[in-house]
Amino acid sequence: MSRLSSRVILGFGRIRRGMTLGVRAAVFDARERVFLVRHSYIRGWYLPGGGVEPGETLVDALGRELREEGGIALDGPPQLFGVYLNRDASRRDHVALFVSRAWRQETSPRLPNLEIVECGFFAPGSLPEGTTTATRRRLAEIRREVAISPEW
Repeated sequence: MSRLSSRVILGFGRIRRGMTLGVRAAVFDARERVFLVRHSYIRGWYLPGGGVEPGETLVDALGRELREEGGIALDGPPQLFGVYLNRDASRRDHVALFVSRAWRQETSPRLPNLEIVECGFFAPGSLPEGTTTATRRRLAEIRREVAISPEW
């Protein structure tokens, strides 16, 4: 198979079977509180994260999203906790969940802004009203209170 025909077949496959990929982070402070954000465009409290851009690694995307949403910089490699199918977004959307305890907050986000309305650290037993079911489930999985699901 020629290089050109291989590229055409692979390109057609991407269009036909395109997959989207996102990242989320469970960032814990020294008191084991988790960092959550509330967006301007959707209801609820979420783990910070977003889409992986073309040419970006998962960790690079995670670092970018944490800086944008919380002024947080990673001080060490985050631990990949799991990769989930997110049927709520589409049949082809996947989310990579990372856990980080090695970080620093370089800046405090100016809130509200176009994307984030509120953010903060919360004890797992005192999550804010409106924390999404998926966020609560991921935190319970990290704390080993429930079995890990393959779906977000």
